[in-house]
Amino acid sequence: MKIGIAGAGIGGLALALMLHKRGIEVEVWEAVSQIRPLGVGINLLPHAVRELSELGLDDTLAAIAIETSALAYYNKFGQQIWHEPRGRAAGYGWPQFSIHRGELQMALVRAVQERIGAQNLHTGHTFESFTQDKDAVTVRLRRRADNALVEARCDVLVGADGIHSAVRRFLHPVGDEARFSGRMLWRAVTEAAPFLDGRSMFMAGHQDTKFVAYPISETLRREGRSLINWIAELRVPDGALPATDWNRRVDKSVFADRFRDWKWDWIDIPALIDGAETIYEFPLVDRDPLPRWTFGRVTLLGDAAHPMYPIGSNGSAQALLDARYFADCMADCAAGATHGDKEVGNALREYEAERLPRTAGIVLRNRMNGPEQVMQLAEERAPNGFTDIESVIPFAEREEISLRYKRLAGFDRQSLATPPVK
Repeated sequence: MKIGIAGAGIGGLALALMLHKRGIEVEVWEAVSQIRPLGVGINLLPHAVRELSELGLDDTLAAIAIETSALAYYNKFGQQIWHEPRGRAAGYGWPQFSIHRGELQMALVRAVQERIGAQNLHTGHTFESFTQDKDAVTVRLRRRADNALVEARCDVLVGADGIHSAVRRFLHPVGDEARFSGRMLWRAVTEAAPFLDGRSMFMAGHQDTKFVAYPISETLRREGRSLINWIAELRVPDGALPATDWNRRVDKSVFADRFRDWKWDWIDIPALIDGAETIYEFPLVDRDPLPRWTFGRVTLLGDAAHPMYPIGSNGSAQALLDARYFADCMADCAAGATHGDKEVGNALREYEAERLPRTAGIVLRNRMNGPEQVMQLAEERAPNGFTDIESVIPFAEREEISLRYKRLAGFDRQSLATPPVK
């Protein structure tokens, strides 16, 4: 059996490694001509770290990422709404890591090249179309180097090519537009003095005015400094989705004035904003859950299947869980005597039946602010601040919001308390 993967992001590369580990041949095509360590920070929750650890990447992550100790929510006055330990500090068998997205992607690229072979990772190849017959899929790709149309054959094609997925667009050409929340994100990294214990992440404000920050470099932490990833979020007046350039560089003057008074005894947010060399602007978008991902021998994975708001630190985790379940389904199929339409179709339907409803629930819950709902409740119930959070949102209510999201997303502590076996 041979699996073709369109897209060399986190989900596509992890899937390639998981399939290879199960003895399945794999080939990856990526649209960009050179994969570079782009982006800013992401969080890897314990269930994501578990999957990467099973690929033997735990030591790699520990060397470059921050092992997150805690998560805290605050209101716009810097008053604490909720605090909880994270990762191993919370009793999980795996840590939570905060890491630069580009560094994680490059670690996965190196692992793919070393284990699967650089010749099976094709950059500069843009997906255009596919056809399929009873035996295989024929994938057509545009080679950027000479604009030639090239073809490849595989038993199954997986579209793991992100929120702007060309494979998804080919499968669902109409009625699948991006949904804009009316809020804009500004993201950057700033080198600064550590805040709190140097390993915590925090979110402050509410859904229309929010600031998020967490450190992402273990190397810098050892030197007594922090490389702090931060996100400022505001509702924009016109509420119109930018037509193009979703990742453009902007000046801080576009948004910084809204956070000018956010200086508290443990963090100076205006100084963090001032210290960034480059700031990027993103619209907060997702897409409606699809009725189906799979068409014959072709299916979707990760952001191509279920783009979601970056709430609850779950995008990368769900892509990795997709990859794990897909790889297991394909391993069962590959173990059979034949790989005909019936066998492959059953395996892909099993994958979709497990992962589509789970991720659709997270997409919809994230539109309701996911675990960050406590921040919105604090704003609605105590817009001028509070003297006692218990009188505003009782502990039991705050705890249930946190636990409900963990159960939905698959990282409740009971499910992940068993430590990894070396």
